Amino acid sequence: MSYKISDDCICCGACEAECPVSCISSGDTKYVIDPDVCIDCGTCQSVCPVNAPHPE
Repeated sequence: MSYKISDDCICCGACEAECPVSCISSGDTKYVIDPDVCIDCGTCQSVCPVNAPHPE
């Protein structure tokens, strides 16, 4: 199961910088996670100031 970033994302980039497999990138209105690369580690969720990443 991969993580998905909710619309609560404030585009701060904290999750992208911490992802150990570089599966997070900047989207049009929020950051997005590539589910084929995500290893479900939860690092993105632990560093997000608004708790936007959630298990899908």
